[in-house]
Amino acid sequence: MTTETERDPKFSESCNLRDQDGERRTLRSLQDLDGFAIRATDGMIGHVKDFYFDDRSWVVRYLVVETGGWLSSRKVLISPVAVGQPDWSQRVLPVSITKEQVKNSPDIDTDKPVSRQLEMQYLGYYGYPYYWAGDGLWGQGAYPGMLLLGLGDTGPDADFRHAKAEDDRAEADAESKQDGDPYLRSYKTLTRYHIEATDGGMGQVRGALLEQATWAIRYLIIDTGNWWLGHQVLISPRWISDISWPDATLSVNLTRQSVKEAPPYDGKSPLDREQELHLHEHHGRTGYWVQGVKMQPPQLHVEEARPGL
Repeated sequence: MTTETERDPKFSESCNLRDQDGERRTLRSLQDLDGFAIRATDGMIGHVKDFYFDDRSWVVRYLVVETGGWLSSRKVLISPVAVGQPDWSQRVLPVSITKEQVKNSPDIDTDKPVSRQLEMQYLGYYGYPYYWAGDGLWGQGAYPGMLLLGLGDTGPDADFRHAKAEDDRAEADAESKQDGDPYLRSYKTLTRYHIEATDGGMGQVRGALLEQATWAIRYLIIDTGNWWLGHQVLISPRWISDISWPDATLSVNLTRQSVKEAPPYDGKSPLDREQELHLHEHHGRTGYWVQGVKMQPPQLHVEEARPGL
């Protein structure tokens, strides 16, 4: 395995990795994207104010963008499907949509829960396939852009792929009618949640590390300051065994001692694959990058109505 680290003094929580398949992975603090300007193909749309992720796969599904004066400061959703390569020096995210499209997009109240029906309306408006139709992070693939691949193309297996896509869409439609729960959560709300080990509390969520290519949240940054002064650690969402949204608590099947003895997280230095391996080996866990490893959804407690995200 080749480990390649690329230091970025401006964005200290970056992590440039190359997996066994030769593909480069980049981890960044999700907080780094807060406030980024969104540039449409014909001008600026607004600035990022929050992110919606789903609590099944821990993938960011939408950016919440405040449009500013040109659209009466309306908040709109932008899918990562439309997002291009970030300009980190200028803090700009280009998107492959127009301001007119944003202006005429479905009006979704971002201060209230977003239903699956509203998502279907939004995705249908932009012509995006359903991201939940398939076994991958994004449909049948790992990346948001892969949702659009194969639409209208040809090839020896084109008929099979199109038939499979239609089957997945029909299945997703059926599931959405049975279960309208969108499983969407606000990142900014998450940063106020507490973490419970198997033998007691151990800290609070302070941030997250995002895999830039897939928009998957790979680690939560946990501040253990109230328990162990001045120490931050990384916890993978895969290690979460129970989520109580009413109590704002995430439970992990790790002991406090195991967390205390884990490699500390230093946000001033890039995280490399060797450090990731050390962290996973310490807790006796398999890395998310290992092919065939699937995330097991934690037990959820959602007695109350879904909170405004």
